[in-house]
Amino acid sequence: MLRRNARSEFMAGVFVFPGGGLDDADADAPVFGVTDEVASARLGLLVGGLAYYVASLRELFEEAGLLIVCEDEGREIRFTTPSDLTRLGEYRRALNAREMTFSEVLRRENVRLDLRGVAYLAHWITPVGPPRRYDTRFFAALAPEGQPATHDANETVADRWVRPLDALAAHERGEFDMVRPTIRNLEAISHFLTAREVVDFARALGPVTAIEPQIIERDGVPVIVVPGDEGFNDPPA
Repeated sequence: MLRRNARSEFMAGVFVFPGGGLDDADADAPVFGVTDEVASARLGLLVGGLAYYVASLRELFEEAGLLIVCEDEGREIRFTTPSDLTRLGEYRRALNAREMTFSEVLRRENVRLDLRGVAYLAHWITPVGPPRRYDTRFFAALAPEGQPATHDANETVADRWVRPLDALAAHERGEFDMVRPTIRNLEAISHFLTAREVVDFARALGPVTAIEPQIIERDGVPVIVVPGDEGFNDPPA
């Protein structure tokens, strides 16, 4: 998990999963293991679903430095040597500076994004009311073994591998600031013991329904509620 910069306009200072927005070039990235038809059906879209899978791995690389790729025939590639990591660091810097596209990085390395270990987990849409809204898809992925993850020291200022139960307990103690969607997603996977179990769970899910929190007032104070909370979908007073 990554801690967002305290100067960020959105979710400043909280711990989140790596993520961000779609890029126009995401649809053109070389991939292995999933077609747009399959990805779109999984996400409930007519077309364009593959770009979401690509964006999830692009943001994972930009924000956390993890690159999940394989050769054309599907052989997994791991970047673990000092020269590998130096090269990836330069690509990452160039990506974040908008000097290169993600597709250019992949083609320079002659690799494809390996989508075989990526699974669609959840869909959240921020409440009606605030001037800026976000429509977010969450994915689970198997990290490349032996490749270190690091925050980007710009959008994110700290990184931490943490078990879901430990993150939730730290949040309860006031030591690990998180927002509701992050908490709920961690709760959904907290009983699993391995990353593989989480990916298998996500793959076995039926249609993923979008969760749209609501802003209600309690004693004159705005409160965000989600399905299952008291007051959710109550008619206005």
